[in-house]
Amino acid sequence: MEFRAIAAGFLLVLSTAAVGEAATVSFSVHNSAANTVGGRRFDAIVGWVYARNVLEEATTAVWSLFHQTSAADRKAVDAIELVVVNGGFPGGCRASPSQPGRIDLNAQFIGAYPGDIRAEVTGMLYRETARVWQWDGEGRANAALVRGIDDLVRLRAGYAPAGWVKPGEGSQWDERFSGVTARFLDYLETRRTGFVAELNKGLKKATTGEQLFRSITGESVQTLWRDYKAAYAGA
Repeated sequence: MEFRAIAAGFLLVLSTAAVGEAATVSFSVHNSAANTVGGRRFDAIVGWVYARNVLEEATTAVWSLFHQTSAADRKAVDAIELVVVNGGFPGGCRASPSQPGRIDLNAQFIGAYPGDIRAEVTGMLYRETARVWQWDGEGRANAALVRGIDDLVRLRAGYAPAGWVKPGEGSQWDERFSGVTARFLDYLETRRTGFVAELNKGLKKATTGEQLFRSITGESVQTLWRDYKAAYAGA
């Protein structure tokens, strides 16, 4: 296990044993917006040690949900880096679209967030760590399905935002935000343990993902959605 701290950037690297094997992944946290309101709030309330621990725990949670017990099952990512940046994109947190393994955390969002920022950052890191490791149909998968899998990881970690819908709510299965797809996937995973792992594995190939519901369960996604809605009717 290796720790390396640099005061100016708060960089910490941790090598940890991968699940079920001797491979390692390094986790680093760098606050490049330390002189901003949000950067200082990150240091004071979240901190690089806590954030690094979340990255590690989230990775383990994702591998468990995806049933990825060996490096051969996973994306070839050997490092995850969290960088606190001063804006540059909407929202609070994102997995970098151009740098595999990098997650950007928006200091402007942190500075303006009115609630429990540590809980919100934790939830976002679970979500974006899932994004690092998941497959996306070679870029062709339904965007709501990809986001729904990420949000499911956040949901199962216990960090669902207060504004999310309740189980059974929503007008269609692939509503991208408000947790609709995550709640639907959680229902399917509860009915069939390993469903999400099979879904993610299917997304390793070029596909929109919708046909995978039938190949895994024998039923169309529309039928599964109707069953889901019926299960919560009157709740």
